[in-house]
Amino acid sequence: MNEHRNDPDGTRSFAQRLIDPKSIAIVGASNDPKKTTARPQQFLAQAGYTGNAYFINPTRETVQGEKAWPSLSSLPEVPEHVYIMTGAEAAISAVEECARLGVTAATVLSSGFAEEGPEGVEREDRLRAAAAKGDVRVIGPSSLGVVNPRTGVMLTGNAAFGEPNIPSGGIFVASQSGSVIGSLVSRARGRGIGFAGLVSTGGEADLSLGALCESMVADPGVTSFALFMESLRNSEDLASFAQAAAAAGKPVAVYKLGRSDEAAALSVSHTGALAGEDSESEAFFRACGFARVYNFESLVEAPGLLRRVPVSPTPVSPRVGVVTTTGGGAAIMVDQLALRGLTIAGPSEKLVATMAERGATIPHSLIADLGLAGARHDIVTNALDAMQESGEFDLIVFVIGSSARLNPELAVQAISERGNHSVPIVAFALPEAPDAAALLNTSGVPAFRTPESCADVIAATYGRVPASIGNGARFAVDATAPTAVLDEKASGELLGSLGVEFCPAVALDVASLEDDLNLPFAYPAVVKVLSDRVPHKSDVGGVMLNVTDDQGVRDAARSIVTSVGEHQPDVVVDRVLVQQMAPRGLADALVGYRVSADVGPLVVLSTGGVLAEIFADSSVRLAPVDTKTAHEMIGEVKGLSVVTGYRGLPEGDLDALAATIVAVSELAVSHTDVLEAEINPVSIRPAGAGVVALDALVRRASSSDRGESLTVGSAAAAGH
Repeated sequence: MNEHRNDPDGTRSFAQRLIDPKSIAIVGASNDPKKTTARPQQFLAQAGYTGNAYFINPTRETVQGEKAWPSLSSLPEVPEHVYIMTGAEAAISAVEECARLGVTAATVLSSGFAEEGPEGVEREDRLRAAAAKGDVRVIGPSSLGVVNPRTGVMLTGNAAFGEPNIPSGGIFVASQSGSVIGSLVSRARGRGIGFAGLVSTGGEADLSLGALCESMVADPGVTSFALFMESLRNSEDLASFAQAAAAAGKPVAVYKLGRSDEAAALSVSHTGALAGEDSESEAFFRACGFARVYNFESLVEAPGLLRRVPVSPTPVSPRVGVVTTTGGGAAIMVDQLALRGLTIAGPSEKLVATMAERGATIPHSLIADLGLAGARHDIVTNALDAMQESGEFDLIVFVIGSSARLNPELAVQAISERGNHSVPIVAFALPEAPDAAALLNTSGVPAFRTPESCADVIAATYGRVPASIGNGARFAVDATAPTAVLDEKASGELLGSLGVEFCPAVALDVASLEDDLNLPFAYPAVVKVLSDRVPHKSDVGGVMLNVTDDQGVRDAARSIVTSVGEHQPDVVVDRVLVQQMAPRGLADALVGYRVSADVGPLVVLSTGGVLAEIFADSSVRLAPVDTKTAHEMIGEVKGLSVVTGYRGLPEGDLDALAATIVAVSELAVSHTDVLEAEINPVSIRPAGAGVVALDALVRRASSSDRGESLTVGSAAAAGH
């Protein structure tokens, strides 16, 4: 993004003009104080905005006691930021006027655009075209505005900002939902959590959430980002922002709504369901290095811990010590930590003895329960000193009882004084205690309002990995373009060229099966229908196992022709694939690949077989991946623990499975026309014996110069 638009002397960046404008104009300002369109003027005055503010209303001489201007063109200067609160058509005209005058940023509250169908889409196209006549960047439409508590910029009609003293701090919030920015402010108020800016991105007709956040990375007042997302639109911009934020050392927390069924609609394999819905978002956020939280409150509480804990090269399971003055509260906290797979580390006997020597006597159990003595400043100080210096913990959670509310100068003060130690402390007060939370948060000890959000943020913080979003190929899918589903033989040949090992197989014409078969491998064999119209062969009786001789092949082929004809009368079966049966492996896996319209190429690992979709036990990453990442994926699929040496079980050839995952993921760079591929099952042999692919499916973008039968745009057309 060009950060010096309309700035001839180069002294004001785009971000400054967006979030800290020296002059603003409100188009559609109302004189009726009860109307939403009157609020920004009231909020600006209350917040003490010191720049030049102009109010545009061509029907009045004054607006709420201030001079009203008939148009942007009539102003004595070109405002740096314009907030537009009119109807859709008038908003388009206002944006065009902004472009003509040289305005840098325009935020559009107006609705009536893409969300209203074809006519709204046409209006949104005209809105973009109006902006393109100049250098103005548009936030919205349907944006509830831009707020900067640091400088009193209150370009919003959100009633939550009518309260005084909006908390200022280092968190920059970007939200695809307008009401959320006000809700987050209300949750942070009075708790020592503050904001460097809050922006409702609305419809993102021009400036996307990712591009907007990237423009804010260089702002020294921004220390972290909190994103509320409804969809992954404009993910390329998010990826660019992720790289910039990682380079600047500014952590990002994200909360995402919604599930997408697009993957299942496009898919002709199990992979679409496994990599669809929310798992592709998870893979994308992971590659971005974002900390994804699942509790709404966590979104503003997460940055405090994210700034304290450096990103680890791989996800870690921290040793969490729990210290408390209330046993019941600690039990609730332990429950929440355990539910998220976090390791609660009880103090050792040696540490218990050390704490006792310092007057902090605790029972030897999973938690360090200080009891009533935990209300004393000296006892808490000695206990925390011993725990932080013991080397037994990576993080300490302090669950505070009623003293947090009644006497924050006791235990809470002692906790706040230990906030800069290399072993971080976080706190949760069982009775809600805003004053104690404010003291802790401002001293560098993240304080949480609920045990759920505390555990959520700990898990998200230690689950982060360094951003890797720029390492792989990414491209968008045209869901309306024609695609071709390859039959199993062609699919196997394509994947085999990448190094995937398949069982020997030959394609035979059904009409010539009376001839001597002369198979190039020994029986037993598997006979399968060979057709690009039948991707799920077992569903239509298209597979016969344990065929032991030539006559068995002929009988199997006739049975397959009959069965497929009964299930899919429009499919003519003229070929079968005869494949040597592989010895039974230790377990089966599914290795899949698909290109998401939102986030690009993905590689998927799951337990294999026809029930892969039901169990949904899978691991998903952006493609391509390296061997280390492939091994991480294997470790995440619970069903594959049977081949990892678990409890003395035979170990499978995990190196060969990892190599297969890597090979399939290379489709992202070597075969960019492939939109979907799947090997299911992959038979996992004992360690050192390799893995072998038993079935394969590939769907790719079609080309007029290929002699392929086409399926256009949907799984149904592909015979799914």
